[in-house]
Amino acid sequence: MKCQQCQKRPATVHYTHVINGKKTNIHVCEVCAKDSGYMTYPEEGFSLHDLLTGLFHLDTPKVDYQGHPFQQIEELRCPSCAMTFAEFKRIGKFGCIDCYHTFSNRLDPIFSRVHSGNTRHLGKIPKRKGGHLHLKKQLADYREQLATLIENEAFEKAAIVRDNIKELEQKIRSKEAGDNDEL
Repeated sequence: MKCQQCQKRPATVHYTHVINGKKTNIHVCEVCAKDSGYMTYPEEGFSLHDLLTGLFHLDTPKVDYQGHPFQQIEELRCPSCAMTFAEFKRIGKFGCIDCYHTFSNRLDPIFSRVHSGNTRHLGKIPKRKGGHLHLKKQLADYREQLATLIENEAFEKAAIVRDNIKELEQKIRSKEAGDNDEL
């Protein structure tokens, strides 16, 4: 479909006007849309950061989790690179590793929205190259589960998990011994 105004470029902007109950469809190119005032945004367009900021409403919280006013967080500066949270929101990148610690009370809500409710990123291990890393990760999960069960005094379930841990440790030892034989 060609632009209704210049008849030269393809129409990429589509508007529907309803005036006094009368519906009018307008199909114009981006240049004509800017000239006619249908589009009013910066020349450089929108960045991915602008999109994510809008999607995740980074500007909406007025207090952090501890109830501190938003104003105090805006003025908070990273001790290493002197970046403020306002600069982070504008740029979309941290200045250094210490920014994560400095602004940590503001990051969990962002990570939660970005990672479907998860605030902890554990990463992934390729199945072919992971070797026994999958088993070690599962072992760590079992140990964490065992500690929780013991704390809750669920000793019968804890015994089952303990046996699973022993079994996994044996598998890991046998895999490591097999890997050493190949060298």
